[in-house]
Amino acid sequence: MADKDNEFLDDIMADVNSGPEDEMTLDDLANEEVNEDIVDLQAEIAELKDAYMRALADAENTRKRADRDRREAENYGGSRLARDLLPVYDNLERALSNAKEDGKEGDKALLEGVELTMRALVEVFKKHGIQPIKPEVGDAFDPQHHEAMFEAPVPGTTKGDIIQVSATGFMLHDRLLRPAQVGVSSTPKS
Repeated sequence: MADKDNEFLDDIMADVNSGPEDEMTLDDLANEEVNEDIVDLQAEIAELKDAYMRALADAENTRKRADRDRREAENYGGSRLARDLLPVYDNLERALSNAKEDGKEGDKALLEGVELTMRALVEVFKKHGIQPIKPEVGDAFDPQHHEAMFEAPVPGTTKGDIIQVSATGFMLHDRLLRPAQVGVSSTPKS
């Protein structure tokens, strides 16, 4: 009986293996499934690689943004304090110019103290990247750095010339902290 079973199995295997050329064998089916699995795995690898590259780019962008924000905070974080100190500078400058205009000897020690205080304040400004904008009478008006407080016709000047400087302006690194306040000539060109 065992011989009959073996013959039966041999016949089935012969039929499977001797079928027409376009029919798939069990080995072919197994190879096709393996190939499909390989293709699926390759697609998954490509998706994961793309996600990984995007995550790396996002991390690099975040690092650059944080570095830029840190630099800006370092350079411009004290701008409110700097703006609050500008009136102190203005008052010291007025005190010095009034003392020198009066021509009186006055209290030399007081005047010297004010001058030293002014120099110390200017040094602190320099240390923190604050530069004064001091236009001269006759310079051309620059709306990027100057604020026109008034216009007046002045003989011997052309329109847009600075005729008076009311207050010094200041830059904090490359940002305008306060424009210089000036008077501008409105005399038309002759």
